[in-house]
Amino acid sequence: MTNAKVLKLLIFMLKSQIESILFVAGKPLALKDLARLCASGKAEVEVVLEDLKNKYNHEENGINIIVAGSEVQLVSNPKNKNIVESLVKEEVYSELTQPQLEALTIIAYRGPITKLELETIRGVNCSLILRNLLIKDLISVEEDKVIDHNRYRVTSKLLKHLGINEVEQLPDYDKLSKSESLTEILEQTNNAHDV
Repeated sequence: MTNAKVLKLLIFMLKSQIESILFVAGKPLALKDLARLCASGKAEVEVVLEDLKNKYNHEENGINIIVAGSEVQLVSNPKNKNIVESLVKEEVYSELTQPQLEALTIIAYRGPITKLELETIRGVNCSLILRNLLIKDLISVEEDKVIDHNRYRVTSKLLKHLGINEVEQLPDYDKLSKSESLTEILEQTNNAHDV
């Protein structure tokens, strides 16, 4: 294979990786983080992003790529604002599903908690659940610079809805929030993830 073909293949692979990451992230990503995730240089990522913007940022496409400063995000086309808003409103005002209730309960009793810890307890990917709970303003996210992960906690809106002022007022809070077996499992998971 010639050098030109190899380069074309590498760019094609990088383009595919960037599209996938931006789709799954659902939020702005720093260019440096995108480059790190793709094991590529920032300059290569910027070139591919320009190409992707040329590919997607047209009136007839449903998605666009926005680069704002040092962050990039995959977003819906602004012309589809009304239809997208109606979907978001449905999600906000729809009833909670059983998986959402489970995740919300875990976050209430064990929060602030990382996505990895939540997924360890539930045994399944929780990305969509967290997204929906954030949209409904039932949980909030805060960056934990020490462990380089986001932590999730319940919001005052949820506490108000439950008729309590703090999570410590939840039934059996002391017992459930300090479960030694659960703490041990989470410590093992965090230690394994740090290695």
